[in-house]
Parts: sequence; C-alpha cells; structure tokens
Amino acid sequence: MKRIVWMGIGVAIGVIAFRKITEAQANLGPEGLNRAVGRMADGLFDFADAVRSGMHQREEDLRAALGIDDAVAGGR
Repeated sequence: MKRIVWMGIGVAIGVIAFRKITEAQANLGPEGLNRAVGRMADGLFDFADAVRSGMHQREEDLRAALGIDDAVAGGR
C-alpha cells in the first residue's frame, strides 16, 4: 500500500514539474515576451485612462465649487 501512495506522489510531482517546465519554455520565447509587453501596455493605457477620467472629474468639481461657467471655459 505504501508503494502505491509513493508512486502516486511521484507521478503527481512529475506532472506538476512537466507543466511548470512547459510553461517556462512558453514564456521564454518571443511570443511570451510579446504577451508580457502587451499586458504591460494594456495596463499602462488603462492607468492613463483612469488618470484622465479622474482629472476631468476633479476639474468639474472645482469649476462647480468656484461657480465657473462652461461657456467661459469654451472661449479659451
């Protein structure tokens, strides 16, 4: 019975190691680099959009607090 348990543990470790090695090989190639750069660029664009949205909202809040009309802002 002990041998079956140890054999099962060995097979499980082998499968996990094989998957990790395959995943690492996929990430090392040019495709993996392209995916990583694409994810980073998408994150950067999302962050920039969030900052722009926050800036716009804050500007609206300040204009409302100061009582500045949008008609005056359009004439800049």
